[in-house]
Amino acid sequence: MILKKLLALSFLFFSLSAFAQKIKIVDEDNGLPLEGVLVFGANPQISQISDAQGNIDFEPFTEEEIVYFQIFGHQSASFTPAQIKAKNYLIKLEPSLIQMDQAVVSANRWRQNDHDIASKIRVLSKDQLTLENPSTTADWLGGSGEVFIQKSQQGGGSPMIRGFSANRLLYAVDGVRMNTAIFRSGNLHNVISLDPFSLQNTEVLFGPGSVMYGSDAIGGVMSFETLSPKFSTSEKTHWKGSIYSRVASANKERLIHADIAAELEKWAFLSSITHISFGDLKMGSNGPDDYLRPTYQARVNGADQIFENSDDRVQRFSGYDQLNLMQKVRFKASEKVSLDYGFHYSASTDIPRYDRLIQGSSDNLRFGRWDYGPQVWMMNTLGVSFDNQSAIFDQAKIRLAHQYFEESRISRRFGSSNEANRAEQVNALSVNADFIKSLVGEDFISYGAEIVSNKVESEGFNRNIDTNAQSDESSRYPDSDWFSAAVYGTYHRQFSSRWKLQAGLRYNFTSLEADFTDNLPFFPLPFDQSQSDFVALTGSLGLIYAPIKGLTFSPVFSTGFRAPNVDDIGKIFDSEPGTVLVPNPDIAPEYAYNWELNISGRVNERLKFELTGFYTLLNNALVRRSFTLNGESEIIYDGELSDVLAIQNAASAEVYGIQAGFEFSINKHLLFTTRYNWQKGTEELDDESTSPSRHAAPAFGLTKLTFAKGKWKAELVGQYSAQIDFENLPLEEKGKPDIYAADENGNPYSPDWFIVSIRSTFDLSDVIQISGGVENISDRRYRAYSSGISGAGRNFTLGLRARFD
Repeated sequence: MILKKLLALSFLFFSLSAFAQKIKIVDEDNGLPLEGVLVFGANPQISQISDAQGNIDFEPFTEEEIVYFQIFGHQSASFTPAQIKAKNYLIKLEPSLIQMDQAVVSANRWRQNDHDIASKIRVLSKDQLTLENPSTTADWLGGSGEVFIQKSQQGGGSPMIRGFSANRLLYAVDGVRMNTAIFRSGNLHNVISLDPFSLQNTEVLFGPGSVMYGSDAIGGVMSFETLSPKFSTSEKTHWKGSIYSRVASANKERLIHADIAAELEKWAFLSSITHISFGDLKMGSNGPDDYLRPTYQARVNGADQIFENSDDRVQRFSGYDQLNLMQKVRFKASEKVSLDYGFHYSASTDIPRYDRLIQGSSDNLRFGRWDYGPQVWMMNTLGVSFDNQSAIFDQAKIRLAHQYFEESRISRRFGSSNEANRAEQVNALSVNADFIKSLVGEDFISYGAEIVSNKVESEGFNRNIDTNAQSDESSRYPDSDWFSAAVYGTYHRQFSSRWKLQAGLRYNFTSLEADFTDNLPFFPLPFDQSQSDFVALTGSLGLIYAPIKGLTFSPVFSTGFRAPNVDDIGKIFDSEPGTVLVPNPDIAPEYAYNWELNISGRVNERLKFELTGFYTLLNNALVRRSFTLNGESEIIYDGELSDVLAIQNAASAEVYGIQAGFEFSINKHLLFTTRYNWQKGTEELDDESTSPSRHAAPAFGLTKLTFAKGKWKAELVGQYSAQIDFENLPLEEKGKPDIYAADENGNPYSPDWFIVSIRSTFDLSDVIQISGGVENISDRRYRAYSSGISGAGRNFTLGLRARFD
């Protein structure tokens, strides 16, 4: 009897030990534990990240066929559970700058190996962000070499992906849709509200992503995952954090960031704060004189005056400040249930819109003031995760979110005392429920539902800056309610080791109610209310064919849509001198049809190459076209006679191109990388002729050499963009000569440019890291296509980071 009890206790002890078995992950060269290693299996719902001691729990992976280990700076590895046991649960990762495999979540909202995804996805890692130290998240995306960034002002950054931009791209933060009903069609700068120093992971999904993300995901999806605290693996509270400060010469940048995390067994907390101050941006010394700022405007003694700029390379009135806050709280209710709360807050000072301040000649400037008022974004999220196998799901995530957006525009003509103020507030509520269920083998389905509601409030008033007297003015938008509800699902099938299939479908209902009553005194609109309902059915189908190990061909067909929002149906705005955009509620959704072929290859853990060819047709496209208001083709807007335009389903557009890149590991310390993007877009005009698409950027890319050894990392980077001649400029861009250089005939064009930068980090100790570099070493004066402000000239940066763990 006693023997039986001892055997039972021994069996119980063995079982508990096996359940609690840890895998320890270390650096093969120095034996030090590796924190932040992503460990995952074929089942998308199973993944872990190693703690400060390099540990993860082995138990969830015991049934997996293969377990993957990935971290930037080390060679990816994969083992069967039996091999892990044979290694005594000690995994050694070899240092390497090339990463053959990566896990992604943007494709279906669940973590999955990229070689199981047919679509093209670029992952931007936290370690790369630490090396680049970008000033804004727009700069972070631009540093990928695959996202083109347009800037109308220093406090901006509008991504262009595969010929699309603004509200034809989808932004997601921690799985929550950021796009609102007033995301506009021109250039959109909301991405700078995201603090790059609070990001853990960034993914860019190229091509339509409407199945998972709904309206707007036509050109691509940018998915941002912010820092999140982990639970402690012991009874002791684990503290970790960092503080970082940076200065830069070209714009007198001053940045300070700090984050701290407390990790307990059942609770985890993380706080983050970043404040950044930008002065006026100084451009380079070698390049077109058309970009110089020889004069500037200022109001002195109650009158606008034009002054000579003592340094015409300084882009006067381009500086601003920004504050970002973030708080995360996690609670482990049980082994199967966890709750997550997140708070995000971003607020800027007034941001001068530089491209408007330079309109006109140097001695006859058009505006005395043109500012974006403080840009405010706040988000509260509450999520609950269930890890409990049942008949209908293996794992579930439910997210509730509230977002608040505030933005405004303040403009005043030169010499006038009348200042126009227009302000908008958006309250956005959303609920996402996502589920995943494993089927036979590695097959699985993921499905979910989404509800989004936006309430838009807009107001306008005039202020006499001499007397402070106020009067009513038209608002930019009607007060509106925008609502969306959808169900969606994807099916993933592995036919064999060579063939895999992914298919997805989404049904989306959208409604929009708008009240134009407040603007009737200013514009005699033929309506005071509008009500629109739209439905959309979108899908995707992708195949993955691997004829030999390390080589895959992935044809993809996908569709996307964009339902009209408040910006489309109700905006009143002067898009360029002499024109005004007026409301038009009689429009319908636009649809995109995308075909692409992705080819990727990996050779001897040393070479990785990618090639994508794509074609996207945009049908029923929402574009600006000539319009009449009560039979009039011209009206007075802000004191100027202006041609009337409106958003209409008046065209089709197409974009096609290639994306190519490769990484070659010269040795384990040197990595050569290059990425190249070429796209061409055409848009149908009123007379059935065509014009180049406004958001099809010129050919662009980057080439870099990365070195890493021990405590030192460095990169030599070349970034470049091709020229667009006047004949190839989009029709809309030809009407903006103030932001372009002039060719030999005096016509606007966008010159090519090439800049070289070097950056580096060095660990002075386990606690202190110093970073620095020189951007635009040759001091090239350049301006990215369609941008209203020139890039920084030679820019010296210096940063200092202290961290504890």
